[in-house]
Formats: sequence, C-alpha cells, structure tokens
Amino acid sequence: MNLIVSAPSGSGKTTILKKLFEKYPNDFGFSVSATTRAPRKGEENGKDYHFLTPEEFNKRITEEEFLEYEQVYANLYYGTLKSEIERISGEGKYPVFDVDVKGGVNIKKSLGDKALSVFIMPPSIEVLRQRLLNRNTENEDTLKKRLDRAEMEIGYSKFFDKVIINDDLNKAVEEFVKTVEENIF
Repeated sequence: MNLIVSAPSGSGKTTILKKLFEKYPNDFGFSVSATTRAPRKGEENGKDYHFLTPEEFNKRITEEEFLEYEQVYANLYYGTLKSEIERISGEGKYPVFDVDVKGGVNIKKSLGDKALSVFIMPPSIEVLRQRLLNRNTENEDTLKKRLDRAEMEIGYSKFFDKVIINDDLNKAVEEFVKTVEENIF
C-alpha cells in the first residue's frame, strides 16, 4: 500500500508526517521527487531530489518512467518516478508521496486502490494566512500567491480518500495516524 499526502503550504502536513515517522520509524519511506531545477545549497541528488536535465526528464517521460509529472514553466518539471515505489518497497517499507495536490490526484489515479490519499486541510484561509505570517518567510506578494494557490488546492480535496482538518494539531495527528493504521497495516 502507498500513502499520498497533500496540503496547502502552512496546513501542517510536514509536522503531521513527522509524527507518523516518529511513531513508525521503520515502516515508511519518502519518495524522492525528480526535478529539472538546479540543486539549492546543501541539497543532494537522490536524497532531496533526483536532479535531471530537461532532456533526461523528457526522455523518462517518453519511456513512461513517471507515475505523474508536471511542467511548471518552460524546462522546469517536477515528477514522481515509478522506480521510487520499487526502491522503497524493496526496503520493506510503505512508500509515502508528499506531493502537491495535482500530483496527489494523478498518483491516486495511477495506483487506484493500492494507495491511500489524504488531504490535510487548514481550518480556514484566515488561519492559514496567520500561520504563514507567523513563519516570517513571506512578504505581501508571496503571501498572496500562497493563499491564492491554497484556495485552488482546497478545491482538489474532494478527490482524496480522506480529508483531515488541522484545527488542533494533536487531534489531526491522531486522526491521521488512525487513518493510516486502519488502511495501510
């Protein structure tokens, strides 16, 4: 079984996944996404991303090596390689796909009942706005872009198997872990 998790930025997805990995440290493995963007300082190929040239990425598209992919801009792609399932399963673990909503919907379409898809929902756009402001990483322009994107992403929540509203982190973690336990183990 595969686990797909998506959420708007600031919804608590990373924290919730961290709690799952703490409770089950040997049972899950993160799928490493592929991208054509350049590595940022400190990022490692194969650990943070599979860094590919646009030509390599397109070749792998042609050879149908992706579960899903998206062209964000000209020559900027992100995607999920099918080989990640084999790698993680080969380690005796359940693959976890921490992806954007479109990627999550596409992976679910591809894997069907071999995957559980979970959407982490903020309690409201205003709460999400406050969470993003509290990070002190946003200016007005980037904040507006993130909130506009969040509204679009929330529209995709209906395509997920389970929607968990993160209005109380401990309750959201509990519901998430229970959902995973009931559907994966």
